[in-house]
Amino acid sequence: MSRSSHTLQRLIVTTLGVAPLAVGGAQTRMLRSPTVSRTQIAFAYANNIWTVDRSGGLARRLTSFQGTTENPKFSPDGKLIAFSAQYAGNVDVYVVPAEGGEPKRLTWHPGADVVQGWTPDGKSVVFASPRATAAPTAAPRFWTVPIEGGVEQPMALPRAYQGKISPDGRHIAYRMNNSWDEERRNYRGGQNRPIWIVDLKSYDLETTPNGTATDLVVAQAGAPRGSAHFAPNNPESKNMDPVWVGNDVVDFISDRDGVANVWNYDSKTKKLTQLTSFSDFDVKALDAASDGSAIVFEQAGNIHLMEKGGKDHVVNITATGDFPWMMPQWKDVTANMTNMTLSPTGKRIAVEARGEIFTIPAERGDIRNLTNSSASAEREPAWSPDGKSL
Repeated sequence: MSRSSHTLQRLIVTTLGVAPLAVGGAQTRMLRSPTVSRTQIAFAYANNIWTVDRSGGLARRLTSFQGTTENPKFSPDGKLIAFSAQYAGNVDVYVVPAEGGEPKRLTWHPGADVVQGWTPDGKSVVFASPRATAAPTAAPRFWTVPIEGGVEQPMALPRAYQGKISPDGRHIAYRMNNSWDEERRNYRGGQNRPIWIVDLKSYDLETTPNGTATDLVVAQAGAPRGSAHFAPNNPESKNMDPVWVGNDVVDFISDRDGVANVWNYDSKTKKLTQLTSFSDFDVKALDAASDGSAIVFEQAGNIHLMEKGGKDHVVNITATGDFPWMMPQWKDVTANMTNMTLSPTGKRIAVEARGEIFTIPAERGDIRNLTNSSASAEREPAWSPDGKSL
């Protein structure tokens, strides 16, 4: 089979190297982790950081790194963007001018430093890092690092995973711990907690209306959405990504109605309001302008913008670039062959490789690509009883 394997390798790389190219001007999807300033939106796409006007249009790429760059956050004045990146092989904090330029590295610790936002004065970046906790179950906490460089300082909170400081610097809204599976939908269990709001002087704690840390009830698997497990004030929902839209109001993501949507909590009136009502795809990431004029979030691969007092709408964004993975290229995928099945006659073998279905002769003959469809993935070939079809 060595000759057949060699031939399969050669054919795969010539037929599967072509990827579909995006149509110029078409709206780009899979835009991640948006952040918003008074005039711009920044987001992560194709492992890089991009900016675009709040009205949408053609996006501008700020970074051109082949590794991962993520979690962009505008400074309060909108002039800088902090983000996490792997330029040196580790996840560290960087800042770059919003108009473009050379990124500046701020952290150097081997622990993963994930940007959360800024201090209200714009002089330091807030990030989450497990650097002070022993592995393998390291728990992150919040740290700050000056944008001019210097030693990172831990915040007083002993454990914090995701959150923001209020514009007046008096409070912090945060999610204390992460989940074992961040993408698990409608998880109901002990890792779910309300959003915690802490006074940074007195350290008094307030929570969003979601019960308390001691009254969580584990939902039965498969509980219907009409049950008590999916109610606005149930103590079991997953609450994420709190952001401030003023000094007293926190927006956050919650799946308390069965789908992750954006909710609003006013700490003065104690009123909880649902801002979005998606019933298909979850809201994945959320951020707010420093002046509270708008929020942005990711949903169904699009970026949505919601002006203060208005309704959300999809921002039409086009991101184009010289993406190497989109270009025709040669690939050795012999090692990717899976789901091999012998034909009833014993003369050919069907295999799956990189989303294509091939048949290989047992001794002599041609290798055949039966699907040859780079726009879709085909899997798990099975022969008909007479061996004439797959």
